[in-house]
Amino acid sequence: MNKQQIYKQSKLISEFMGFETHTDAVDDRTLAYYVGDVIKADNSANENEDDVFHPEDMQFHASWSWLMPVVCKIDDLSWIEDDYINDRINKVHNAVLQFDMEIVHRAVVEFITDK
Repeated sequence: MNKQQIYKQSKLISEFMGFETHTDAVDDRTLAYYVGDVIKADNSANENEDDVFHPEDMQFHASWSWLMPVVCKIDDLSWIEDDYINDRINKVHNAVLQFDMEIVHRAVVEFITDK
């Protein structure tokens, strides 16, 4: 996955998760998200506040710690009595059963983008 895809998909997931937006500590035109209420991650490599990340620095594609809270939020939607939504949720569940992060990440992105 290239940097542009990581940025676009991380931004998409962040918006789905409802993460609060922040301006960057250095450049107030750069977008960052506060993830700390859901994801505990080390961002000591950048100059933002604790738990504030730029989309390109997020690890939804590379860390179960980042990805699984998204899966849980998708799973929380199973109360909706809609066959179409439940079929999409089942696709995410089936991806998790494969224990392959790339497949799960792809299923999550497809769930969010499939309208």
